[in-house]
Amino acid sequence: MSLNSKLKFHYGWVIVCCGILILFACLGLARFAYGMLLPAMREGLGLAYDQMGYVSTGNFAGYLLAVALAPLAIRRFKPRLTITCGLLLIACCMLGISQSRGFVVALVLYTLTGIGSGLANIPVMVLVSHWFRRERRGRAAGLMVVGNGAAIIFSGFFVPWLNRLYPVQGWRIGWISLGLISVGIAGIAACLLRNDPAEMGLAPAGSRTALDTEALTAHQAADSGRIILHLGLLYLMFGATYMVYGTFIVTTMVVDFNFSETTAGMFWSWVGFFSLFSGVSFGMLSDRIGRKGGLMAAFAVQTLAYLLAGSGFGTAALLASVVLYGLAAWAIPTIMAAAVSDYMGLSKAAAAFSVVTFFFAVGQTVGPGAAGLIAEASGSFVTSYLCSAGLTAAAILFALFLPGPQAKA
Repeated sequence: MSLNSKLKFHYGWVIVCCGILILFACLGLARFAYGMLLPAMREGLGLAYDQMGYVSTGNFAGYLLAVALAPLAIRRFKPRLTITCGLLLIACCMLGISQSRGFVVALVLYTLTGIGSGLANIPVMVLVSHWFRRERRGRAAGLMVVGNGAAIIFSGFFVPWLNRLYPVQGWRIGWISLGLISVGIAGIAACLLRNDPAEMGLAPAGSRTALDTEALTAHQAADSGRIILHLGLLYLMFGATYMVYGTFIVTTMVVDFNFSETTAGMFWSWVGFFSLFSGVSFGMLSDRIGRKGGLMAAFAVQTLAYLLAGSGFGTAALLASVVLYGLAAWAIPTIMAAAVSDYMGLSKAAAAFSVVTFFFAVGQTVGPGAAGLIAEASGSFVTSYLCSAGLTAAAILFALFLPGPQAKA
């Protein structure tokens, strides 16, 4: 009797559960908790707006470097070891940030955190293409990114609670706590992750279709570079916009709307709550209507969210913005993970996903730094949110010209 028949469920869903925890740590805690910790951290270290942006940009620059290193690391060390090492690097840097005394140390350590995030995130998203066939990739990737939303909810309640208990040192204790959580998740990943279903005598979950064959990707090879460039530019537009909001919306609530940190944390937790549904819903939508239609729908929702954030229409508009941002927060990464495998096939998925993620990393490296400079000059982030809306609106039109993977068969 094969292992496949002995199992009550496919082990791919264990990989998905591990992926939820990994993304909870490598993106949810390492990146989005920063926005919650930032107001108290800014006060404790005496950071200016532009310095806040530079620290965030340093994280994305580290992520950008990891994107270049990830394919080499995956080939040499395989996904499981690469992910585990990335999580441990994140944990060590978080513990180091908790002891920082100035801008430079925080910048260096948060840059290294970005490297760890990339080394964990890219391999775990690539695992989706190995463990699931085409008709389930969107759903599986969407379930994984639930970890991001769960981390936002967690940080939205946990960080203000710490700051109430420890008004001066709360942000430092927060970084220590996040680091220890990341260590635990690294241990789980090391124990449960598997690099390929063949290691367990399994086939990928789902039924084989014509679009799973390497013959199709070989037939499309002449246009593969153009398709990857197209996907990469779309991912760049997403990267340049979503972290402007993710980094600075809590500060906007506290400074521009005079919210208490607790109220801002509650709003930020709503982002996390609604984002729990974003990856699964848009992933399943793209499984049904195609990756192009899914991308256009996601960018449309994000455009409206950014317009409302910069509209100046008050708390009601801000609340609607938070809901919309959450509903589409992880839609683009989910669809991209599935789309790359659809277009390029399993043999090229890791390298292709790394290339499009490089574009994404460039975008998110530039976005927050530019937004910080604009805010330092204008005194608010309104202009930055409106610029983000313009860029995602352009992305809707650009996605319209993305061909389906069947088009060249």
